[in-house]
Amino acid sequence: MLCSLSILDFVIVDRAEIIFEPGFTVFSGETGAGKSILIDALSLALGGRGDASLVREGTRRADISAVFDIPPAAADWLAELAIEGEELILRRIIDNQGRSKAYINGSPATLAQLRELGALLVDIHGQHAHQGLLQAASQRDILDTQGGHATLVRDLTEAWQHWRSAQAALDSAQVSATQQAQLLDRLQQEVDFLDEIAPTADEWPQLCARQAQLAHAQALLAGASQAVQALDGEDGSVASALQAALQALQPLVRHDARLLEHCQTLETARILCSETVSGLNAYADRLELDPEALAQADARMSQLFSAARRFHIEPDALTALHQERSSQLQQARTGLDLVTLTQARDQAQTRYQTIAETLSLARADAAAQLSRQVTQAMQTLSMEGGCFQVGLPACEPSSHGLETVEFLVAGHAGVPPRPLSRVASGGELARISLALSVIASQAARVPCLIFDEVDVGIGGAVAEVVGRLLHQLGQRHQVLCVTHLPQVAACASHHFQVSKTTHQQHTLSAIHALDASARTEEIARMLGGLKVTAATLEHAREMLQLSKTA
Repeated sequence: MLCSLSILDFVIVDRAEIIFEPGFTVFSGETGAGKSILIDALSLALGGRGDASLVREGTRRADISAVFDIPPAAADWLAELAIEGEELILRRIIDNQGRSKAYINGSPATLAQLRELGALLVDIHGQHAHQGLLQAASQRDILDTQGGHATLVRDLTEAWQHWRSAQAALDSAQVSATQQAQLLDRLQQEVDFLDEIAPTADEWPQLCARQAQLAHAQALLAGASQAVQALDGEDGSVASALQAALQALQPLVRHDARLLEHCQTLETARILCSETVSGLNAYADRLELDPEALAQADARMSQLFSAARRFHIEPDALTALHQERSSQLQQARTGLDLVTLTQARDQAQTRYQTIAETLSLARADAAAQLSRQVTQAMQTLSMEGGCFQVGLPACEPSSHGLETVEFLVAGHAGVPPRPLSRVASGGELARISLALSVIASQAARVPCLIFDEVDVGIGGAVAEVVGRLLHQLGQRHQVLCVTHLPQVAACASHHFQVSKTTHQQHTLSAIHALDASARTEEIARMLGGLKVTAATLEHAREMLQLSKTA
């Protein structure tokens, strides 16, 4: 569960500290007040993309921290990285130059790690999710996610790539034996040359550092000696000055104890000075004045630089090129064996076919279940008599399988289902999207679900049904919803208002938890606009009362 969200200097939010509760929580406010900024801030803490434009104007950096309870799946993930803590704190900082830092429980983390961990904590359904339903890729992803086909899909993609690679190798070998022989000869010459050079990993930066040290050894030694002389020489050294200062102050401590602190500081400085002198002496002892070693380093650098120039690359890329050319040479040698290549292609194709057929059966089961569930949900969303089907027409083998996924819908009884992109209105599309989101979330193990204005295009009695659906979902998950519908807001267990103010020519957004009275006024505003009347207040009270008994 998301416990709290701390926001500092993010877009138009100067400072906010939001404490969350279990159940269904809504955020409301006027258009442009910054409701979705909360979702953007949380997305940033979960590893989302960010840049300098997110930093509030006139400030140095934006700082977002999200605190979570630790679910079992995340506990296992944290244990693998040896990250400890009774709670989970994700932090993201972006400065006004666009530089970003990320932390997990105070330990530096990568954005990839934040995203991977965030997927175990939060599922965000954006306000434009329904538009994605019109895309074939989105429909396929929804079905595979609902069916739990992630492993099969990953295996299928790998099998497809292996099949394509094996086919390409066979095709290349069949094009021209002469071309293949020429390629083999060129690769052999390059590999022989690189074998003779024998570049090793990290050799170039280490060689550059070694050469710089040898070339400037005399200056380094002189500098170290001068520093030692200044710190601990015979005349006017730092060590002598520190010792003199100590001898001047120590007898006086018995008269004024406040001098003890300064004596201790001087003693620390004296010890550090002594340690520095010892370290510099040891450093000087290790320095080499070796012209022969310098000449060898220069020669090796020249050899590597000339080799890199031949291949038009940087010297530190020679090792990777050596490995690449050796691999290509091995492939080229194998490429002359058409029988072996044909066998490899056939094996890769058979593996692909086996995985694809298994995925097809799994998709058929998931399609039947999803069709049934969405059809049932449509009956409660003012689409009585309508139906939803997941079609799986066969297609040529691809990286996605042996079939395409197509969502079909009939808005009312007596009409055959047709592709969603051709028959669904904006309102119907929004309702079907919401039904899919709720159905997918019911099966999800993610503890926190966020809906960012997914109720766009919905109103009236349907909005009330949506609110009740989200409230029911809040019995199993923590549900956060940005909404502009009073019917949805009235069904929430907790209500925050997002407002916008202007202070000293700067626009700021603020977030406030609403008590019963303020909540009534906010729902009345959502019902009636800027002017709240006695009638809208009474209507708001009635909506809140009915939501408690529903």
